[in-house]
Amino acid sequence: MLTSSNLLTWIIFLPLLFALAIFLTPTAFEKKFRTVALVQTLFGALLAIIMYFNFDGTSAQPQLAHFVPWLPDWGINYFVAIDGISLPLVMLTAFISPLAILGTWPAEGIELKKEKFFVMMLMFLQTGMYGTFLAFDLFLFYFFWEVVLIPMFFLIGIWGGKERIYATVKFFLYTMVGSLLMLVSIFYMIKTSSDFFGQPSASLVTLSHLGFSFDGSSWQTVLSSPQTWLFLSFALAFVIKVPMVPFHTWLPDAHVQAPTVGSVFLAAVLLKLGTYGLMRIAIPFFPQAANYFSEFFILMGVIGIIYGAFCALAQTDFKKLVAYSSVSHMGYIMVGLFSFHKVALAGSLYQMINHGISAGGLFMIVGFLYERLHTRNLEEFGGLSKTVPVMAIAFMIMTLSSVALPGSNGFVGEFPILLGAFQVHPMYVLFAGTGVILGAVYALKAYQMVMLGPSKRSDLDHLHDLNTKEVIAMIVLAIFVFGIGFFPKAFFWKSDATLNQYSYSLEQKVGANEH
Repeated sequence: MLTSSNLLTWIIFLPLLFALAIFLTPTAFEKKFRTVALVQTLFGALLAIIMYFNFDGTSAQPQLAHFVPWLPDWGINYFVAIDGISLPLVMLTAFISPLAILGTWPAEGIELKKEKFFVMMLMFLQTGMYGTFLAFDLFLFYFFWEVVLIPMFFLIGIWGGKERIYATVKFFLYTMVGSLLMLVSIFYMIKTSSDFFGQPSASLVTLSHLGFSFDGSSWQTVLSSPQTWLFLSFALAFVIKVPMVPFHTWLPDAHVQAPTVGSVFLAAVLLKLGTYGLMRIAIPFFPQAANYFSEFFILMGVIGIIYGAFCALAQTDFKKLVAYSSVSHMGYIMVGLFSFHKVALAGSLYQMINHGISAGGLFMIVGFLYERLHTRNLEEFGGLSKTVPVMAIAFMIMTLSSVALPGSNGFVGEFPILLGAFQVHPMYVLFAGTGVILGAVYALKAYQMVMLGPSKRSDLDHLHDLNTKEVIAMIVLAIFVFGIGFFPKAFFWKSDATLNQYSYSLEQKVGANEH
């Protein structure tokens, strides 16, 4: 029975229940499985809407909590809740899921190998994503964090491109290295909580009060502080997932080899697990260490912005171009988070959502073109706006969002980041600002090569435009692009109380400036 006390549990495990139902369904009904997946995601979106209206935006406290003892001797429990930081990310997941399925629906006559297992993995992936954002127990967070790897491993490894095995193994090894260090740190924190509080606890609420000494007066004292090593171990796991340069090389390979729906989920939601982990755990739990190393992470964020933009500019593979653009855009979030400035922190949260919308939409556009022409080579396109005008409009809207045009959702994220971070680190932001120009160059260049100019192939003149499912997906994304762009307060006001409390807490702990 659905109640406010178990609403979040329903959101997390409803996809898994549908996956189990499909597993027990004969393969003879395989053509209906994708329809079932769409219905499941729509139910998930409905539950998320109910959650949103039950959430009190005036409170900064975790809400709608569901607590069940799990491993009490270790202080580990099933504890899920939601606050203003996780709320928009859960809503992003809920709305991207049906749009990803609609926008990547296979054309008539195209059969997907092992479609039953494919749909089950999409549902399993949703459970992992929801669980990571809603877990308020550190070990439970780790559990769902690892769950996400399993369906992505199969989605890329089975339904990916020619180099899918290489991309899958690389993705798995990169993420596992950071995850193992995080696991060791989690058990160290649980052990420390037992010594500090008299009983072990993995609750995020409890562990947030667990103080670790930190002395930044010299390198020797910094290296001897447990807070330093805990912060670095968690941060490594999270920045690999972001991904931050130089840990980014798995991302272009994973994107290029993944099926379109996998790329949409990867860009729209999975990358945000890393920035969410930094914002939820690494920074507030180890604030002095995070502040001590903040300039390094800001520098790497700036390098990521510029490096990702130049790499995107050099690409002829459309999908790889969008993949490198994600490296660039995620760099802005790194700059905002480690500036420790109230406005930039809020902008970082907003940009997580906005990048999910624009990058998800762009990967759908890539999928539309690849399904019709079986190529991603930008040099083989040209003049498509004449034959597919609806796709051209959708592509332009997603492009404008990606380049952060004022009035689009991208501007709502990037501008507060740059504005807030400039108050603290103006020189870094001056360099980061060049990414805005470079982003416009590669994005508009890609649009020009695909939609404008002369046709490069004879079969381009007979291309069919977006179908009904694809149009619906693009219309909903466009509504978010301009809705957030013109009315950001209507979408993010319920996060204000949590963000205010978050920035105030950091200010008290590390003396961050609030403007």
